[in-house]
Amino acid sequence: MRSEESPTAGVGTWTDPAWRAAALDWAGAELEHAGLTLDGEPAQPHVYPWSTAFRLPVRGGAVWLKAVGPGSAHEPALSVALGGWVPDRVLVPLAIDAGRRLILLPDGGRTLRDVGGATLAEAWESMLRAYARLQLELVPHAAEMLALGVPDSRPDRLPALVGDLLADDDAQLAGREGGLAPRIRERVVADLTRYAELCGQLADGGIPATLQHDDLHDANVFVSRNRHRFFDWGDASVSHPFLSLLVTLRMARQALAVPPGHPVLFRLRDSYLDVWRDHGSPQQLREQCDRALQVGPLQRALTWRRILQGVHADEVGEWADAVPGWTAEHLAPGTLSAAPGRG
Repeated sequence: MRSEESPTAGVGTWTDPAWRAAALDWAGAELEHAGLTLDGEPAQPHVYPWSTAFRLPVRGGAVWLKAVGPGSAHEPALSVALGGWVPDRVLVPLAIDAGRRLILLPDGGRTLRDVGGATLAEAWESMLRAYARLQLELVPHAAEMLALGVPDSRPDRLPALVGDLLADDDAQLAGREGGLAPRIRERVVADLTRYAELCGQLADGGIPATLQHDDLHDANVFVSRNRHRFFDWGDASVSHPFLSLLVTLRMARQALAVPPGHPVLFRLRDSYLDVWRDHGSPQQLREQCDRALQVGPLQRALTWRRILQGVHADEVGEWADAVPGWTAEHLAPGTLSAAPGRG
């Protein structure tokens, strides 16, 4: 079922009684088609400018209704496709409404964070290996994902995209509180030649493009009996797979309470890279990973700019500086460096 597409999103949309009623009516009808019956009042525990989620109690458990903003318009169709390609590795939707950007999902159980695994390096290693296997399985579907509207962040495209990002005064909050300082913008612009070289090396490095989650952490993967199922694809793109490690290693560092450059972070990196061993020697893979981590912050800034598109300006709030913050991060030491960088 596809309905008329809405161009905006935000807390005001997600809490609007008319919007809520229409979304919940759709979910109720889809549950009926699936042979499920509501058994209580819906709750809305997650409300962000770019997405919201309802918990719908049903007999024997619960299901979830997720709505996303225009910047994540690909997520419903991508979720269905992933459910067909890799059903054992993802949360498979019960139904979607692509026009209204709605996804009806089964309850996935407990996340890595919920089960306490985030404080264990071994749990992060296991999760990263499972994620790398997921990415490898999806390599043959890269073109299909792009056709579904998944953003194209392949390395050869990043220099032009980043050039546009740096020229976007609104996204960079130029001249406003929290905005990118002129001297920082000048330094990043001056480094674009090196950035393009890094992107070229990634593009020519023998690692195929695939799905890149871009916000992979301990609360975006369900864990049960050593089985990992990944979800929350609103930030995802088709890109160099190693870019995923930017956020994941930073979140792991915080959860494990270790400083940047700690040996355990290299251990996590190597656990992930080992799954890619058919695509290069350990040294080659580490060099490509180092390049990806250098390229990553500006790619992350691009993602934040996209995610905030269509969100009501007065609701962006504490996330307003996400784009200039990640842009400036390009100049900072990384998580695998001995000196601390931006968290």
